[in-house]
Amino acid sequence: MMASGSGDKNQLKLYSYHRSSCSYRVRTALNLKGLKYEYKAVDLLKGEQFSPEFTELNPIGYVPVLVDGEIIVSDSFAIIMYLEEKYPQHPLLPQDLQKIGINYQAANIVSSSIQPFQNLATLKYIEEKVGPGEDLSWAKHHITKGFAALEKLLKGHAGRYATGDEVFLADLFLAPQMHGSIKRFNVDMTQFPLLSRLNEEYNKIPAFQDAMPENQPDYPLASAV
Repeated sequence: MMASGSGDKNQLKLYSYHRSSCSYRVRTALNLKGLKYEYKAVDLLKGEQFSPEFTELNPIGYVPVLVDGEIIVSDSFAIIMYLEEKYPQHPLLPQDLQKIGINYQAANIVSSSIQPFQNLATLKYIEEKVGPGEDLSWAKHHITKGFAALEKLLKGHAGRYATGDEVFLADLFLAPQMHGSIKRFNVDMTQFPLLSRLNEEYNKIPAFQDAMPENQPDYPLASAV
């Protein structure tokens, strides 16, 4: 059964899993915009994402899903863009067109060229079809390939954060990816000095800290992940 926090029917509801980097992105966006929401935990390890209750919200069975009154939005990118349109406080895109493009590129590298190769279903398939332990090397290969591209892309654009001295869309995608890469996949970040510096900055921001997996209500106290 999916766990639920308390809340009223008009409050935003986020269906989330603590370790999901996609959910982590949306949690950060909600925090930055100062939006309160009801946390509805979906245990991916127990397969709750495939329950009739959840697939009614998102037929493909992925977290996160945002419920805003009668509106249901799934997919982290779509949710963040929805939040940006409806709740303009703390804009997540800069005014400069080139910087907007860099933000979209960085976010897409994470969401299209890294994360899908390390999600739970993919890793399980690799382990079953290729062999035990191969899932880790598979994930690390795609993570390091993506990080190398991001290191090059952001060089010359980064300030304190990915595309300047303000937090924007790219940062929301980078922070969860680096957190998971270090904690779950033991990626050596010394080969990515720019990304490492950005990660240090993200770890200082309360909105990012509060969105971390270990600070979610469904995070297992004795978890080793």
